[in-house]
Amino acid sequence: MLEVLGDRQKQLMRALLKTKSGVTVDELSETLQITRNAVRQHLTSLERDGLVQPASTRPSGGRPHRLYVLSDRGKEFFSRHYAWFAELLVESMRRESGTDSFRKRLQSLGTGVATQLLAQNAQLKTPGEKVEKLADVMQDLGYESKSSAAPDGTPVIEADNCVFHQLAMKHPEVCDFDLALLATFTGAKVEHEECMAKGGGVCRFKFHAKAH
Repeated sequence: MLEVLGDRQKQLMRALLKTKSGVTVDELSETLQITRNAVRQHLTSLERDGLVQPASTRPSGGRPHRLYVLSDRGKEFFSRHYAWFAELLVESMRRESGTDSFRKRLQSLGTGVATQLLAQNAQLKTPGEKVEKLADVMQDLGYESKSSAAPDGTPVIEADNCVFHQLAMKHPEVCDFDLALLATFTGAKVEHEECMAKGGGVCRFKFHAKAH
């Protein structure tokens, strides 16, 4: 993800990555061989984007020096092979459990996450409110999702990005986690109308009221 930044900003973030306790403007200026004003401009830009944050101060015998560190979001800009590790876990679970039990375990995980979310959002009463909230939660997780309604008024969540895409391409059962989470949180019957792992342009979920 660092490729979206300029060369100096990459260098600055790498310097912060190497010194977890924090780095001063003067130290960054010396490391990058640029002026203190240039360092401050880069820090201001990176702080605005949520990648860098001020930390504690360091005594200097005079005015304390402000330290800067990477934010959690900034740390995520450096490559971390979660997908590789996730695939190892999924393949191991599938091999040990068998396909049917594997699906049930994923569904149980999805149900558990949804139950936690419901406890945190007890103020939501209607299925429509829950669908809107769920779209917001998915957006925060990187799904690039939005809620809308089908022509017949049925609530819909459409996602332009699947955070499990590569994993779901190899193990379609992974979608069972999402479906169990969506169904449990909304109390609706979920129709996976379109799926990127199956060649669709988006992941589209329709929420049908359950018959009483």
